[in-house]
Amino acid sequence: MKTLIIGMGALGGLIAARLRGAGLAVWLATRDAEQADRLRASGLRVTGMGGSVTVQATAIAPLDAYGADDKFELVLLATKAHDAIEVAPKLSLLLGPNATLLPIQNGGVPQMLVERLGHCVLGGLSNLGATMETPGLYEQRNAGHLLIGELAGGESERTEQVRRWLERAVEVRATKNLRGAVWSKLLVNCSVTTIGAIAGGTMRGYMASPEGRELFNRTYDEALSVALAIGAQPETMLVEPIPPGWRADGIASEGRAAWINRILTAYGDVTPSMLQDIHRGRRTEIEFINGYVV
Repeated sequence: MKTLIIGMGALGGLIAARLRGAGLAVWLATRDAEQADRLRASGLRVTGMGGSVTVQATAIAPLDAYGADDKFELVLLATKAHDAIEVAPKLSLLLGPNATLLPIQNGGVPQMLVERLGHCVLGGLSNLGATMETPGLYEQRNAGHLLIGELAGGESERTEQVRRWLERAVEVRATKNLRGAVWSKLLVNCSVTTIGAIAGGTMRGYMASPEGRELFNRTYDEALSVALAIGAQPETMLVEPIPPGWRADGIASEGRAAWINRILTAYGDVTPSMLQDIHRGRRTEIEFINGYVV
């Protein structure tokens, strides 16, 4: 399956290195020529969970260098959310007949792309914990996986083909309820990630105050109300997405505290990715997370 990976940040770089390490031929697209030259010189190296791998960064070029003659069967889109939307017009030129575009961004990106590009879009999201120490050097921080599936729901032959191809390098799971999985991750990103970015710390830190706990509850419950109102069925990820005895009026049910503690166990000490973006002076993905719910 002729594959192009767009985006050589933490997640794209990790997947690219592991695919290359498994002996698979993949092409790589960077933001600009300078980044391509730097990675070509340094190579790609992954450490941490899943074992170490070091590979050469060949077949790498800025995205603009690829054209209509470079047709791919699978394009894995691993950029930030706003970049994914901005490059959408270019992607249609790179997809061959019956090709698949697999975006793995947070928030509502898969739904937004399918509105622009149609059936070629296969939904995806990542539970891989990846960090980029320096360009070309990546660390895998958990034994996570990619989750893929049809945005319309159900099973499909192409979902299974893509799963088998990518699973040679990273764990990939298929779901019949990708839309529900996207909303489950949105619920966490809207509350845990965004409030952590506002508060300048981890969930465990802001949940120590009554104001932080109230803001978490109100934000999570509003996003959940929207998900259920549009007919999404949030899928269990690391925690059950619907609190026990949940009520949309915000009145805490019995068992809510224990449910929050399970979220704290999973996410409480993680530095939010949005806060990392702020610290690095980068544009955040807020409009594709809380903004998408709005």
